[in-house]
Amino acid sequence: MNYFNIFYVIASILFILGIKNLSHPKTARRGNFIAAMGMLIAIIVTLLAYGQLDYKLIIIGIVIGSIIGTFFALKVEMTQMPQMVAIFNGFGGSASALVAAAEFLKSGDISTFTISTIIISIFVGTLTFSGSFIAFGKLQGFVSGQPIIFPAQQLINAVLAIVLLVLGYLIILSPIEMNYFYGLIIISAVLGITLTIPIGGADMPVVISLLNSYSGIAAAATGFVLMNNALIISGALVGASGLILTNIMCKGMNRSLANVIFGAVGIEQETTDSDSNQKQVLIKSYSTEEAAMIFDAAEKVIVVPGYGLAVAQAQHAVREVAEFLESKGKEVLYAIHPVAGRMPGHMNVLLAEANISYDQLKDLDEINPDFEDCDVALVLGANDVVNPAARHDTSSPIYGMPILDVDKSRTVIINKRTMNTGFAGIQNELFGFDNSIMVFGDAKDMLQQLLKDLKEL
Repeated sequence: MNYFNIFYVIASILFILGIKNLSHPKTARRGNFIAAMGMLIAIIVTLLAYGQLDYKLIIIGIVIGSIIGTFFALKVEMTQMPQMVAIFNGFGGSASALVAAAEFLKSGDISTFTISTIIISIFVGTLTFSGSFIAFGKLQGFVSGQPIIFPAQQLINAVLAIVLLVLGYLIILSPIEMNYFYGLIIISAVLGITLTIPIGGADMPVVISLLNSYSGIAAAATGFVLMNNALIISGALVGASGLILTNIMCKGMNRSLANVIFGAVGIEQETTDSDSNQKQVLIKSYSTEEAAMIFDAAEKVIVVPGYGLAVAQAQHAVREVAEFLESKGKEVLYAIHPVAGRMPGHMNVLLAEANISYDQLKDLDEINPDFEDCDVALVLGANDVVNPAARHDTSSPIYGMPILDVDKSRTVIINKRTMNTGFAGIQNELFGFDNSIMVFGDAKDMLQQLLKDLKEL
């Protein structure tokens, strides 16, 4: 068994190196491959460590899982990655809960420590499963993206949590009483739903990161149930990295985790700022020909990618426009907000896919001073992350969130398909600023037409 532990340590080192490489787009693919090799080693060693296994069933499971994974990897678009991550979180949590439940249902004496870890794994894993599928539904549109609340919601959640503690204690005292066990599963699933439905679409990236951490915690707890070192280490890595990412996301939105989970963003907006929401914003709509003349006179251009660019798959089109502008001696940079899109790093991955130089991608703190001497800021589908209301409107749900200072540019060209609001459900006052103009249409089509107009000047 010592030899097995050595291989588990090797697998754990590969997990850590994989996460390290995932920290930069240039090394992300290598990091993914390294982590996958670590997981392959862990799986093989685990199969060898446990005797009397039905390898036919294992091979069938591997084949089915590989087919499903390959299908989704090829079919799911980049804009749907957050939904897929949410589903993976849910499946990870449910897998941990199922393994822990199987151990509980085995005959024979189980130590108090093992029962305690089983309870933790089932609770966290089941909560992650139900919460993740609610998050998936909100992102996919099956469930309303607005906060769903009902009277005494937080009180009910507190009561459910207390009931879970009592059930856990009763299970430890009387492991043979299956009603307590079933109650633990059902109430954990209900709590996952009631904790997720009051969270608005603007906070879904944070929720996905948090649920990712939960799935890691559930896996680590299951590792203690099985006394499997690889599962304990990998689960702890996922749990810790998920919490760190959640913290980064909260800082990017200038909000506390408690505010995200219990704040129900969007409710205050509906009740206290409805008049402001309905206030008409006077916009100036330009054609691509007119926008092309503005770009032709510019020296410094900053592109601000958002979810609209992702939906239109316009990353290659924006690169072509940028390369043409650079060929004319103009400077082009890209401003990346930490919560642009629907998950962290969404914009970085999209732009890297189009072979845009990493040196041109600038984070919020780095790029904001550049807007003051920027001739044109091109906003492609971004909304809440460029809304100046975050600086001064205390009634706004995004108040205090760090934003990209695009309004300080000489000219702001905003591309949107419609005047629909962003995830936070509020109108963007930037659209009515004197230095802002709108160019409506699909981002990819608009950029392709803009490139033609630029070449004709």
